[in-house]
Amino acid sequence: MSTLYLNALFKDKDAVKALGARWDPEARKWYVPPGLSPDPFADWLPDPARPTGPASRARIPEATHADARGIPLSQLMRGVAQAVAEAYRAGVWTRVEIVRVELRRGHVHLELAERRPGGELAAQARGMIWAGTASRILPEFEQATGAQLAAGLKLLVRARPEAHALYGLSLSIDAIDPQYTLGDLETRKREIRARLQREGLHDANRRLPHPWDYQSVLVIAPQGAAGLGDFRAEAQRLARHGVCRFVYAFSRFQGEGAAAEIRATMLQALQHWHTEAGAPPDAVVILRGGGAVNDLAWLNDYELARSLCELGVPVLTGIGHERDSTVLDEVANLRFDTPSKVILGIEQVIHKRAADARGFFADLMQAALHNAWTAREAVARIEREMRSGAREQLAAARRHADATNADIRLGATWSLHKARHGAHDILAQLRHETRYRLSSARHCTAARLSTVLERSRHGMRTAQQGADRNLAELAAAARRSVQDAASKAQTLMREIAGQGPEKTLRRGFAIVRTAKGQPITDAGRLRPGEEIEIQFRDGTVPGRTSHQENQR
Repeated sequence: MSTLYLNALFKDKDAVKALGARWDPEARKWYVPPGLSPDPFADWLPDPARPTGPASRARIPEATHADARGIPLSQLMRGVAQAVAEAYRAGVWTRVEIVRVELRRGHVHLELAERRPGGELAAQARGMIWAGTASRILPEFEQATGAQLAAGLKLLVRARPEAHALYGLSLSIDAIDPQYTLGDLETRKREIRARLQREGLHDANRRLPHPWDYQSVLVIAPQGAAGLGDFRAEAQRLARHGVCRFVYAFSRFQGEGAAAEIRATMLQALQHWHTEAGAPPDAVVILRGGGAVNDLAWLNDYELARSLCELGVPVLTGIGHERDSTVLDEVANLRFDTPSKVILGIEQVIHKRAADARGFFADLMQAALHNAWTAREAVARIEREMRSGAREQLAAARRHADATNADIRLGATWSLHKARHGAHDILAQLRHETRYRLSSARHCTAARLSTVLERSRHGMRTAQQGADRNLAELAAAARRSVQDAASKAQTLMREIAGQGPEKTLRRGFAIVRTAKGQPITDAGRLRPGEEIEIQFRDGTVPGRTSHQENQR
């Protein structure tokens, strides 16, 4: 049997390929493979091969002027159905976009469309996936793509046109190519990523320093999202103790226009924040809480991603999809898998800062104590030096006075000796000179002693004033440090108090007690065969230790 080649131009290649034609690289022509009806290729068949059977004539009776009554509509539609069935005996792989999805009794009813690059409608049709087929192909499609059939999703389906006298023309779908859908979603992300990279914005937010601490956070999320509840449960505890302030702004996260609404909500909230506080928040958190891949696809928007890149505030995402990521995850400063992990990351940073504060306070107290001890030692040393200097000055003054007195006595003795042999006038002169020298010595001694004492008192007053000032400054600094540390310690203790045993039990831990209800923290206290109680989140279970020797 000779090969049936088609007169298909280059512009027709997609159409004939979709109908099942094959390409012959040697003849460089498209041909109809054996076993495939040539009827669908009527527009490209050579003239001698054009079908002249019932399919080409559509087997539809033509109305004549003699038969003015015409034919019934049902007869016309049966002819159309027969012609369509003969033209499309097998399904054709077709690219479509879902406009609407409706599930009825296990059957999936679809509204399908094709759009031109500008967005205008090029074609539309109804589609049907029968219940038996849907139970087979949809789980495979969802497992391969992580997406569910929804409006806006682009598919490559194998469809066979069917015409029904009552329901009209529709497409019966029996297969879906998941790789085409994944490729379309990834292509959209790749185009946004490449454009941001060309503009030098792709890594702008990621290059911002991670938040050093969290005192105020803006949260953007859909109202009533499942993941938002987990986030707020922990966030409210931090806010209640004054550790961090959270402000929430809500927006749609899927559907037509969702990305623009998220962007407008975020920018408006930041503008309001800046007007009230005068400074931006420490971070902007974007939460969603999981969903199908095609639900997340609404977040792959260029304008929204660009706004995050240019924000100037670190962005944290917790969109909640571990398998795939959105463009927002790629450009964010920090990306977390779920909203719960976002608040956990914030708590870890806050805990680290609290630990640093405790360490700084301990260092400050140690430095304050050291400075106080040093100041006391300096004051004591100065006092010792002053007392020693005063004693030395007094001793020197006494030695000088003793020497002067000795000289006076010697002179007086000599004068008296001479007086015995001299006249009375000489004796009077000697007495006068003796009195003068003695008075001078006394005045000199008194002046020196007064000077030494005054200098000593002035030095002691100056040292005492300096020591008082240093001790006052150190005491004030220590009181401020102690007050700050006490406030932070109280906040931390309130936070630690919130971490009660009930919450620990809810996280998967258990408490082991003796038969008398005493908690057991050391395995060495247990004796073989001793009765114990194990408390879990939802109740207590009795038990007994094994007779084997306890292992540490």
